[in-house]
Amino acid sequence: MVTFMENETRKIGFIGAGQMATALAAGFVRSAGIPAENILAADAYPAARENFTAKTGVRAVENNLEVVRTCDVLFLAVKPQVLAGVLEELSPELAPEKCVVSVVAGVTLFRLEKMLGKVTRIFRVMPNTPCLIGQGAIAFSPTDDVTDADMELVSRLLKSVGRCFLVREGLIDAVTGLSGSGPAYAFLIMEALADAGVREGLPRDIAMTLAAQTLRGAAEMVLSTGEHPGVLKDRVASPGGTTIAGLEQLEKHGVRAAMYAAVHAAAQRSRELGE
Repeated sequence: MVTFMENETRKIGFIGAGQMATALAAGFVRSAGIPAENILAADAYPAARENFTAKTGVRAVENNLEVVRTCDVLFLAVKPQVLAGVLEELSPELAPEKCVVSVVAGVTLFRLEKMLGKVTRIFRVMPNTPCLIGQGAIAFSPTDDVTDADMELVSRLLKSVGRCFLVREGLIDAVTGLSGSGPAYAFLIMEALADAGVREGLPRDIAMTLAAQTLRGAAEMVLSTGEHPGVLKDRVASPGGTTIAGLEQLEKHGVRAAMYAAVHAAAQRSRELGE
């Protein structure tokens, strides 16, 4: 658990209260020890506000300007297509001392600086949905104007919901394709494994739990041992055994190439959204 700094008095706001904002805010409250009253969110949709509050314990309002006027660190968590309109609404209330953290896919720091005008302390962040359970994979990149205090606060917040990496901005699209979209790839593989187990006669609930626990255990082995997944794979695949027979079919059906293609397509789409 990453403990929230006791002398930190800045208020944290979310513009947008959808899935990612909910995941981050829930993690900030649960794992960083931030009081719910130190966070405020805004969203135009009542259902989104209700869901956000139910899962985080944080108040959500309809008016974006209330968040801007109340909070010092603003998380932008809206769809890329509406960002320009949202920032046009907010710009009259955005004081230069505000710190802005964008989790909007594809929108570059350069574009954010142009839209935010006098606000130059900006972070671009690519989180993923496992932040909701404190298991996120997150990368971020700041502008040159962020302060040491900004860097300390934002990095501690992000570390409270998963593993966090500072990267140069040119790599954020690649992060989007890999870990930003990656949970969906893992869910698809998990579902396919479970379906295959059912085809072989396993009850649905047992097949799904076996599939999920297998992926979870394999991931933990890589993270805890630090060994290359190829080495760990080879240890499972004994000569002439069952695993090597299965691996042969995965290679034959292009699973490795499909992962390459999926990450590239998602990264390319992130670049397109930034244009």
